[in-house]
Amino acid sequence: QLQLVESGGGLVQPGGSLRLSCAASDFSLDYYAIGWFRQAPGEERKGVSCISTRTGPTNYADSVKGRFTISRDNAKNTVYLQMNNLKPEDTGVYYCAAAPGRFCVPMLYEREYEFWGQGTQVTVSS
Repeated sequence: QLQLVESGGGLVQPGGSLRLSCAASDFSLDYYAIGWFRQAPGEERKGVSCISTRTGPTNYADSVKGRFTISRDNAKNTVYLQMNNLKPEDTGVYYCAAAPGRFCVPMLYEREYEFWGQGTQVTVSS
């Protein structure tokens, strides 16, 4: 069973940056498409970004294009979400999820992911 662990959340002022990590210990993440989702208080979970299996393409929600960057470090078996120029509307619990052998064009639906992490809180506030 693939287990994902998110880290890197916290409190940041508007305009600031954070880097979230999604790591696995027992299985290589390279084969999996990894998605990042955000759940704001009182709202449904929404897809933010996705990186395809192997060296496949990445994809982003319109609201984060140009500000967020998703990437892999296979040596560390970790997927990152670099978040720059953060806005209050980026606040929420961020989850990473894994879908085996999938490509992220178009963005994958929540139901297409098989494994989920426990989430990390991001709060953007002055």
